[in-house]
Amino acid sequence: MQEKEQINILIVDDEESIVEFIKMGLEAEGYSIHTAYDGLEAIAKAKEINPQIIILDIMLPGINGYEVCFEIKKSIKTSIIMLTAKDEIDDRVRGLNLGADDYMVKPFSFKELVARINARLRSDFPELSDIIRVGDFAIDDGAHEIIYKDRLLLLSPTEHNLLKYLIVNNGLVLSKRIILDKVWGYSFNGEENIVEVYIGYLRDKLQDKEHCIIRTVRGVGYRVIIL
Repeated sequence: MQEKEQINILIVDDEESIVEFIKMGLEAEGYSIHTAYDGLEAIAKAKEINPQIIILDIMLPGINGYEVCFEIKKSIKTSIIMLTAKDEIDDRVRGLNLGADDYMVKPFSFKELVARINARLRSDFPELSDIIRVGDFAIDDGAHEIIYKDRLLLLSPTEHNLLKYLIVNNGLVLSKRIILDKVWGYSFNGEENIVEVYIGYLRDKLQDKEHCIIRTVRGVGYRVIIL
């Protein structure tokens, strides 16, 4: 597992305002950010810092993003997300053929960029991600996601925290009171039945109609069985 500030991201674009916008947002996310404003500088910096992620604009002074992508991919292991001002299929195909790993069209959502960065890190640098694997479950703390049998579960924050707590305590019988204290917090003053409601939500999302994954232990609480 590696902290985000140890994950290097190189932003390459000749428009300073775009570089600063991305840099500020990703630094707030906790990443270590480096910048370059032309193709030759990008190649030199990439070889110097070995970034896990490169956000690379196509239209650069000197040599373009395609050439930069090709040169960098020959020498270091990195994941390149290319940026372009137009959504042309030929441009995307050319970039991908030269080694680009993903593609985004300007203007883009910063939230989507972060999601794509997280996806590239999970795919290309799994050793850096905060992933707990138990049976068919994968808990990605960095992305705040839980995957079950290769299917991303769409969970609310409380559902996520509850399912994570059940998974990491696989095989143990957990009372409603313990679950409330650990998931909702010791200061929670609501009814214990809220646990039963959320267990129902999780069973629906897991398609656990027979209660084979989350089992009810009558008079005690719940137990997750993961083989």
